[in-house]
Amino acid sequence: MKNFRKIFRVAAWAVLAIFVAANVILLSGRTQSGRPYMVEIDRLARAIGERGFEGVDLSHCRYVENVVQSGSRFPEEGFYEDTDCDYQVRVVDGKIYRFDYMYQANQGQRRMIFTVNIILTVMSLLLLGILLFVQRKILTPFAELSELPYELSKGNLTVPIKENKYRFFGRFVWGLNVLRENLEQRKQRELSLLREKKTLVISLSHDIKTPLSAIKLYAKALTRGLYGEREKQLEIFDSIGEKADEIERFLSQIIEASSEDFLNFEVRQGEFRLSELVQAVSAYYREKLDIMKISFSVGEYTDCLLKGDLDRSVEVLQNIVENAVKYGDGHEIALSFSREEDCRLLTVRNTGCTLAQTELPHIFESFIRGTNAESVNGSGLGLYICRQLMHKMQGEIFAEIREGQMYVTVIFPS
Repeated sequence: MKNFRKIFRVAAWAVLAIFVAANVILLSGRTQSGRPYMVEIDRLARAIGERGFEGVDLSHCRYVENVVQSGSRFPEEGFYEDTDCDYQVRVVDGKIYRFDYMYQANQGQRRMIFTVNIILTVMSLLLLGILLFVQRKILTPFAELSELPYELSKGNLTVPIKENKYRFFGRFVWGLNVLRENLEQRKQRELSLLREKKTLVISLSHDIKTPLSAIKLYAKALTRGLYGEREKQLEIFDSIGEKADEIERFLSQIIEASSEDFLNFEVRQGEFRLSELVQAVSAYYREKLDIMKISFSVGEYTDCLLKGDLDRSVEVLQNIVENAVKYGDGHEIALSFSREEDCRLLTVRNTGCTLAQTELPHIFESFIRGTNAESVNGSGLGLYICRQLMHKMQGEIFAEIREGQMYVTVIFPS
């Protein structure tokens, strides 16, 4: 904001300088040709020189009011004071003549100066108004939002962003609020899940102690030979087996609780146009892949309505294209389209697939990475997320390898 104030001051001074310079140039433009009374004085002086003072005729003069002749070679007393007009003095044939004239500034020039000043005033007010508008409506709100990403990165999710009727940052502020709320909800879910799992583990761990203590007690009794009868020993062995089964059930519950789905797949089911999905993906990747020198092509398609969530669908295709970038040979990625009954099929193809056919059935499982991913960073969740999202949208996804190329196809109901 300090830099903007400097810019504003510089602009104000520049406007003032333009005003002064324009007026100086216009006023200094009044040259000899801009003084018509001089023409009449020159003509009268020539007439006096040719015909004498008696030959002076003022009937055709517009500006010269009177011509006064001095009685000698030198002007008499009061020669210059007995007139209310402007005058010029000329010497003709050794005698002094005073030419009295009345002249008002050129009205056209005045109008031009006035018009130029009006135009400069309007332009200056417009410029300063735009600068003030930019400061109040763009720079000031943006300065208020500049600290928000940093606060979100620190985990400060409690203070909402104030929304107003101004629309330049309306969608931006709305998006940040949605992001903040989603992060806060996710944080609360994670804390709640963590608390529940912790409570469950503590409870099950406490429950395990009972059968475990019984097993230890039976073991000590058997070690000391407290049960000498064979039937009693067999009974104890059966009890130990029951307690072991009980512990196994508790352990299964712990494992099941630990392996519960940790990702949230929320989908807003609706309808969107195929062109919206294609444009969103191609707009993002066309420039990126061009920089990476990877050929990217989008096949022909007929626009239609698809069922599902547009944002989640874009996420699915982005995951697939990212995999094509990571695991392909960097030569070509293509997006093609086909139709089967009431479904639309979108296929992402990339060259240079090195994944073994035996690994293909497992690529949509969580935390599963192929042998071709050893040198590539990743979590093994991309295609797993894609499958979960497609199932949520009543769609499907599958992959196949043909002639050394990977084909990943998503199916949307239409």
